[in-house]
Amino acid sequence: MQTNRWLLPEGVQEVLPPESWRLEAARRELLDLYWRWGYDLIRPPLIEYLDSLLIGAEHDLDLLTFKLIDQLSGRTLGVRSDMTMQAARIDAHRLARNGPARYCYIGSILRTHPEQSGGSRSPLQIGAEMFGVADIQCDVEIISLMLETLALMGIAEVTLDLGHVAIYRSLVKHAGIEPQLEPLLFDIVQRKSLPDLEALCREQQLDEQRRRWFAAVIELNGPAHILEDAKARLAGIDPAIDAALGSLDSMLAQLQLHYPTLEVGLDLGELRGYRYKTGLLYTAFAPGAGRELARGGRYDDLGAEFGRGRPATGFSADLNLLANIGSYAQQSPEPAIYAPADSDPALLAAIRRLRDAGRRVIVATPDGRRTPQELGCGDVLEQHGGGWQLRSLTRHDSGDNK
Repeated sequence: MQTNRWLLPEGVQEVLPPESWRLEAARRELLDLYWRWGYDLIRPPLIEYLDSLLIGAEHDLDLLTFKLIDQLSGRTLGVRSDMTMQAARIDAHRLARNGPARYCYIGSILRTHPEQSGGSRSPLQIGAEMFGVADIQCDVEIISLMLETLALMGIAEVTLDLGHVAIYRSLVKHAGIEPQLEPLLFDIVQRKSLPDLEALCREQQLDEQRRRWFAAVIELNGPAHILEDAKARLAGIDPAIDAALGSLDSMLAQLQLHYPTLEVGLDLGELRGYRYKTGLLYTAFAPGAGRELARGGRYDDLGAEFGRGRPATGFSADLNLLANIGSYAQQSPEPAIYAPADSDPALLAAIRRLRDAGRRVIVATPDGRRTPQELGCGDVLEQHGGGWQLRSLTRHDSGDNK
């Protein structure tokens, strides 16, 4: 049986020119954006010891992680499937800064299967994290940077969904849900299945009050004004729930101030990252995209597993996905220049000067089989009057003598 050696594994993509150049231009612009906001670039390793890579992570992240044996130490390694844990390790152990610390990153991650149907197993993850401050203004900054990221990528119509893990977590504790039952309840809430919740309550003899609590978590998703309904149905059950509702109220007010035209919704049943997230959650969507574009949230004290717990919040996105969905267009460079295959010192000096000035110069191969147009050149270097001049292939006039 003949093998098609050019095939790639399912869910793994490669990027070819000119799209690869567009993606690289976007990467540079985004890192410049993060630099202007005061974020320092970190480059975590592609593989780490598994117990470090998955500290504090939920079961889903474990299932997403490729594992292999280190031939030097005999320990199990993991190929990173998310960089949040690595950022927490770097902040807690490697840099150990006092006060606020801001980091950004970009790099390939690998997953055993796509997180969403039709998604990639090899995203190009880009993101930003802030450590050291618990104030809601830090969450506002991270959300703002997430929205600026989407805007730079040409994604104009964005909907932001807010949630808060403390509401569900407090209800589970207050309702006395047994540990062995909680994963089943969690799955039902994630799927927003009221019939399954009814069945579970009957089977486990959960009273009507507890049924109403978890039904509220499932049903409370929609426009921002449903927060008033959430207060009416959930306030007063537990101080942690009251504090979470207050945080959502404050965030809505801040977003109205900073982004008055932004469409904001609430989804109290969205609990992605529940095992290590501790507070506000935020997810960005766009019409017609069919999947989330970016997500983030607060994960205070995750670094404690590495020796130093600190308040933390951040977001991440797949740059490949943003480039495919958005209308990002890199600045049009000056046309490439075609130079003949000639060893004339004056020509070589002209080519060097043009490249030093930032121009793209493609020297013909000796066989000359590809024309300047086929190589994507808009100008050509030609010998004239004892020197080398640029001539436009789209205009009749010539450039300055080089």
